[in-house]
Amino acid sequence: MTSSNTPPQTPTFDPAAERLRLKEAHENAKVWYRWGPYLSERQWGTVREDYSPYGSAWDFFPHDHARSRAYRWGEDGLLGICDDLGRMCFALALWNEADPILKERLFGLTGSEGNHGEDVKEYYYFLDSTPTHSYMKALYKYPQRTFPYTDLVAENRRRGRHEPEYELIDTGIFAKDRYFDVVIEYAKATPRDILIRISATNRGPESAPLHLLPTLWFRNRWAWGDDSPRPEIRVVDSPATSDNQNKHRLVHARHNTLGQYWFACQSTEIVEDNPQLLFTENETNAQRLWGVPNRTSFVKDGINDAVVNEGQGMVNPDGVGTKVAAHYTFDIAPGATEIIMLRLSSVQHQAPFADAEQIFAIRKAEADSFYATCSAQDLSEDARSVQRQAFAGLLWSKQFYFYEVDTWLQGDPTGPQPPDSRLFGRNYEWQHLNNADVISMPDTWEYPWYAAWDLAFHCIPLALVDPEFAKHQLVLLLREWYMHPNGQLPAYEWALGAIL
Repeated sequence: MTSSNTPPQTPTFDPAAERLRLKEAHENAKVWYRWGPYLSERQWGTVREDYSPYGSAWDFFPHDHARSRAYRWGEDGLLGICDDLGRMCFALALWNEADPILKERLFGLTGSEGNHGEDVKEYYYFLDSTPTHSYMKALYKYPQRTFPYTDLVAENRRRGRHEPEYELIDTGIFAKDRYFDVVIEYAKATPRDILIRISATNRGPESAPLHLLPTLWFRNRWAWGDDSPRPEIRVVDSPATSDNQNKHRLVHARHNTLGQYWFACQSTEIVEDNPQLLFTENETNAQRLWGVPNRTSFVKDGINDAVVNEGQGMVNPDGVGTKVAAHYTFDIAPGATEIIMLRLSSVQHQAPFADAEQIFAIRKAEADSFYATCSAQDLSEDARSVQRQAFAGLLWSKQFYFYEVDTWLQGDPTGPQPPDSRLFGRNYEWQHLNNADVISMPDTWEYPWYAAWDLAFHCIPLALVDPEFAKHQLVLLLREWYMHPNGQLPAYEWALGAIL
């Protein structure tokens, strides 16, 4: 299978390139906003996924279900990206050969578990991003010991409101620097051609195993009774090459509205067949959760079970599905770094990594040039660095937000009939609300929904780097599918009618 499109030429450096991309994006000349960090850090435990009779969102869809249960209204992942309608998603998964599950998403305490309420218990840092996400960089610190899921919940539940929170570092899991620094970078060659570089550094005193599983999947829109056609991801033969840099495994993804994409995963020389491609379906594992038969042979947590539990028959040997992970295995020496490269593109590249380092260097230089013009002239270099990383946090916290209240109130079409009281429960007076947009969030773990008061304040710093996007955000809340007919702005999904 080959693409009929000709791959574009490698871009050249232009100090004004990011401002030109912004102009093109807002004039719809090019869709530079098509892909970005719009993937939430937490979809489990949200109101949108809550189909309980009494509105107990934290309990209805806990973290323990997240790896096994298909989401209805969004997706989540670790330092990931998706398109601007959340159809296809990419994120990083990790395994240290000690954890009971893959690290596919951030962990945190629910509102009832934390002594100060909900709180993410991870260490991750947004390091850089341009407004069009032509270049992005983030860091996650992954322990080499078993992640203390149970300990974090038990100790924080034990502590009272007047005691400090029990944090991840308090567990001793990072003692003697036994952790990996995992850095992920994205660089767009074009709006639909994205290079991904993942670097893992062992900060500990001894060699340690690490499994990297960059994962591509489709959000499940086909299982909810709306006749959405099922997309497909399928392995294809990679072009033969003697160039080790461009040896790769290749998959082809097809979606009825997003179109087709090729996902190239650079091969390594360390282990033969590194990476392995593991395919499954983004379908609920009903057998694990509720003891009833699964509707498909392969389910959402199949990759987890195949890797962590060495389960047989958990992934599709035919190399097809709606979710795929490229499984890389390393044993990393102390102080050493392993790097893998990937490319997600709407065109197939015969040599996908030939120009990768050049594109990363160019996009990074263009980001430097852009931010040199965004701050006051009298700022110190240290202050400029702080401001730039603050912008990164703001830009990485954009999220695709999908919520149709009238559909949600009717209940889950795959679940039991909800009680009549649901139609007069949470948010029943907001049945006009129909959201499917990229929105600036306070953060996408604790607040994976817009809080209108925070969003308005976000637009002040956003206007320094992307004034048109800031304006669009303010106008968005005033549209008829957001604002209540009585003129009230929607507050937040726990209570859209709350008084701001």
